[in-house]
Amino acid sequence: MPPVLDPIDTALRAPEPRGNYLPYPVSRLAAKIIPQDLTSFKSRGVSRVERELQQEMVEIQERYMEVIDAFNWNKLIYESQFGFEPVCGELYHLYEVEGKRHLSMIAPEEWHQRWIGSFRLNADGRWQQEKTAKDFDIRQWVQTFVGS
Repeated sequence: MPPVLDPIDTALRAPEPRGNYLPYPVSRLAAKIIPQDLTSFKSRGVSRVERELQQEMVEIQERYMEVIDAFNWNKLIYESQFGFEPVCGELYHLYEVEGKRHLSMIAPEEWHQRWIGSFRLNADGRWQQEKTAKDFDIRQWVQTFVGS
């Protein structure tokens, strides 16, 4: 004689979903199901996420401009004239003399030429901007000399 199965075990093994897992009431005595209004949740979430992503985009744009400026400063310095091999960690000064750019060890107080800025050579070969002239804008220089 086959074993008698408990009706609860049979209901658990049934392939169709049981009444308490259905998304709708299965009898008139069941609690009324009212879908939640999620519009305020969605609008709060969308506005919060948009603000955060907008802030990230602004930070990325600022970082991008910093990288572009560093690239242009390095290009300007490496294309300038100098007759020595710069030493890492030392401070050098960039001048404009008769329309040409010169990198020099002479401090701006000691040489009365148009001083563009002071830079330090890093170990990775990049020039780090220490101080620049207020009347020289690298972005304006790029638009004037590189863009034309």
